[in-house]
Amino acid sequence: MYSSEIIGTGMYVPPGVVTNHDLEKLMETSHDWIVQRSGIEERRWVTPEVGTTDLALRACEEAIKNAGIDKKEIDCILFATLSPDHDFPGAACFLQPKLGLTDIPAIDVRQQCSGFIYAMSIADAFIKTGQYKTVLVVGAEVHSKGLDKTTRGRDVAVLFGDGAGAIVMRRTDVKDPKKDSHVWSTHLYTEGAGAKELWLEVPGMALGADRITHDMLEKGLHYPQMNGKKVFANAVRRLCECTMTALKANNLTLDDIDLFLFHQANMRINQMVAQELKIPEEKVFNTIQKFGNTTAATIPIGMAEAVKAGKLKKGSLVASAVFGSGFTWASSVYRW
Repeated sequence: MYSSEIIGTGMYVPPGVVTNHDLEKLMETSHDWIVQRSGIEERRWVTPEVGTTDLALRACEEAIKNAGIDKKEIDCILFATLSPDHDFPGAACFLQPKLGLTDIPAIDVRQQCSGFIYAMSIADAFIKTGQYKTVLVVGAEVHSKGLDKTTRGRDVAVLFGDGAGAIVMRRTDVKDPKKDSHVWSTHLYTEGAGAKELWLEVPGMALGADRITHDMLEKGLHYPQMNGKKVFANAVRRLCECTMTALKANNLTLDDIDLFLFHQANMRINQMVAQELKIPEEKVFNTIQKFGNTTAATIPIGMAEAVKAGKLKKGSLVASAVFGSGFTWASSVYRW
């Protein structure tokens, strides 16, 4: 069995900054209301001609450059997204030629906010078994084109931003597990009974004769629907649970972790998790205030931002946990 390590990170967010004050012009809301409930101050939204794979491309190019490899060394692409350029084929198939690559597997991972850790887990398994040596893992989203930007949709619309993050994972030999860079473990979970608490109902193949109708559009069913209270409560519980599961699996304590990178859905969720687990504030790195919830992109964006901020350094022991639609959740511990 081999081990995997992260050798390069990259991120890209579109230049268009949308502040809470900008949203006040589109719907009945306020800067204070949004900050109070989510911690978000601004987010990035794309211009009309930009798609999800365009953002992914920029993040991947930066990750490959920072990894110090030739892109031709990549032998697998894993792309986590809930907002692909098209229904089919997968976004990874459109990203591959943009990167100038061909023939290698290009796989979409559809686990919403948990997608990136799921993709990391798959990459880790591929590398450990010797199937692939160098895997490009990317999370990217364009939410802004699919939000109800009226008062009717404000509870969801104010939360989401567009962006992409990527990492390069590579085979490594671990001589000292306590010091050498590698992924220690990943832990994946799903509770499908909660799927309709946060979902996009339309269009769909389970709706009758047509996957979308005028009536569905008039009702706004083509916009995301969320039971905020239920999602919030489940997110706090599951993030706490899977963080502790990852630590126990590796005989670690909370004190052993240098940095916690949690999914960026809501600042209040992360604050409550830190409070429940008694994690010092300085050990939790957040980006939601600047970028909003970029679902599958929040973890790799957080990695790249933490590196730039000097918070994530060679040798750092990191714990990540995510929760999202499905319900899905996951955690991972890795030495940077």
